Amino acid sequence: MMQNIEKVTALVCITIVVLSVICSVAYFNVQDRRLMAQNISEAVAKGMDPLSVRCSYATSTDTVCVAYSASTKK
Repeated sequence: MMQNIEKVTALVCITIVVLSVICSVAYFNVQDRRLMAQNISEAVAKGMDPLSVRCSYATSTDTVCVAYSASTKK
């Protein structure tokens, strides 16, 4: 009987940890996109290029930002 309780407790703990990780990653991604949208809005209000603000959040494999940086002359 005691062994079943330990198995159930371990299963519940693992489930809580997995759900916490999933929720944390989702929350991080939502906040990141919200911050990016806010910064793009502020850039438009200041007359800056919104694509350059978007590319500051991009990874090195983002083809839109690679093409943008290749076409931008400094």
